[in-house]
Amino acid sequence: MTGTAAPAFGRFIAIDWSGALAKRYAGIAVADCAAGDAAPRLVEGPGGWWSRTAVFDWLRAELPKEPALVGIDCAFSLPFAVAARGFPGREATVFDLWDAVEEICAAEPDFGGGPFASHPLHGVGFWHGGPQPDWYEDPHRATEWACRADGLGHPQSPYKLIGSRQVGKGALAGMRVLRALRNALPGQLAVWPFDDPAPGASVMVEIYPRLFLKQTGFGQRKIRDGAEMDEALRQLGSHPLERTGTVSDHDSDALVSAAGLRWLADAPRAWAPPGLDDTARRQEGWIFGVGMAGS
Repeated sequence: MTGTAAPAFGRFIAIDWSGALAKRYAGIAVADCAAGDAAPRLVEGPGGWWSRTAVFDWLRAELPKEPALVGIDCAFSLPFAVAARGFPGREATVFDLWDAVEEICAAEPDFGGGPFASHPLHGVGFWHGGPQPDWYEDPHRATEWACRADGLGHPQSPYKLIGSRQVGKGALAGMRVLRALRNALPGQLAVWPFDDPAPGASVMVEIYPRLFLKQTGFGQRKIRDGAEMDEALRQLGSHPLERTGTVSDHDSDALVSAAGLRWLADAPRAWAPPGLDDTARRQEGWIFGVGMAGS
């Protein structure tokens, strides 16, 4: 974003994401809230479950109705220190990467991205299993290093495809959805920071729910029940949800992130953090709200 003014939105949507191989996922949750201070709400998927295709269909239908800020908990790109090797002889952008992911994974159902990580050219650099190989570099984007510097945790490299905290396949699936939405809604959707937000258009940003949870005082703790959820929402300027009983990690991440996006959206510094350089704008992207600690 080249200017200093923050764009205006009437709606804020947060999506807790999954790159799993299935037809429906307990790991996807969607929450939204309107401008103001009303409590966010969970949006129920078709039949009570979300698939990635269902999320795409819902966003494609909803975003033209009103300018929205949409956050997805997945990496929008890969560390280009490794990803650039898939484009020998030219300086690729994130859109070239998305095109390559789509070309390789087009036959994979529900926007799956797994085949990209096994591709003979683009898949070089992914650690698929077993002990850490000698060649593995554990590459990270600048925004992930900034996340650590801000004390927000230690995001996993998308090239590490092992363990319960792996994020790579979710990122690749997310890239396919971002590309499809951007193509389906020309002039109506910007993907930040690769596109500059346009007046009256929706904007999609990469989010890291731990950023919002830290702001609420929960730090590394999880929200477990409705009372904790309401306390977190109050810290983000939101009315309480007044929900009783337990709250899943996926639901709490989506609800807190929706309120967090609304809380953060009108801060110009969120749109222009000091580390947001040309590499981030053209290739690697940036996590919304990260890197503001020193600004």
